[in-house]
Amino acid sequence: MAIFRLPLVFNRNIQFYKLLGCGKNGSFDIHPDWRQWAVLTVAETAKESVQHTGKFLQWWWQLFHCEILRLKLLPIEGHGTWDGKLCFGNLPPKTEYKGPIAILTRATIHSKKVKRFWQHVDAVSAEMKQADGFITSVGIGEMPWFRGATLSVWQTKAQMRAFAYTQPFHKAVIVKTRKENWYAEDMFVRFIPLQVSGTLQGIDPFKGKLYLAPNE
Repeated sequence: MAIFRLPLVFNRNIQFYKLLGCGKNGSFDIHPDWRQWAVLTVAETAKESVQHTGKFLQWWWQLFHCEILRLKLLPIEGHGTWDGKLCFGNLPPKTEYKGPIAILTRATIHSKKVKRFWQHVDAVSAEMKQADGFITSVGIGEMPWFRGATLSVWQTKAQMRAFAYTQPFHKAVIVKTRKENWYAEDMFVRFIPLQVSGTLQGIDPFKGKLYLAPNE
């Protein structure tokens, strides 16, 4: 993964990128998955986003017969920063969009709050996987235990909101993060899924679950 920095940093189509490790259980996880990695890139247009990973990364993945799951996402709502940057642009906090949705939640945790954070992860993760409308999630991060994120995909925005604001464990965690000041930096962004392809651990997690508009 380290050698990917060169082709990415010199690619003019890319406005922001991250090379990320993954957790084992589809969410924040204290145990990393040493066989699974993520590349996050941000481009100006959807057309550029198809090609912006470049030929070198494509060649590398083919050389090692990597299993690949691709998601092309359009950011529509959000708040917060990543490394002090509005990496997905200046987004409104809410829109009228109601369809299929992907959510990226990431945070840098204060060192004194790490224990408190990890005490709540398993319960919230289990609650999310049982929620109506949940399709799949991937835990990603820059630094184990301190700088992590979860990307989750849902059948509708309403179902995602029902989980976020009515499920007891998750609702309680939202309150505690603010009251106890767990995060040094955080970001929450919602996306419209434009295109998905590939498999994750041999399975297409979106088959029969994610219905994209014809023009997407």
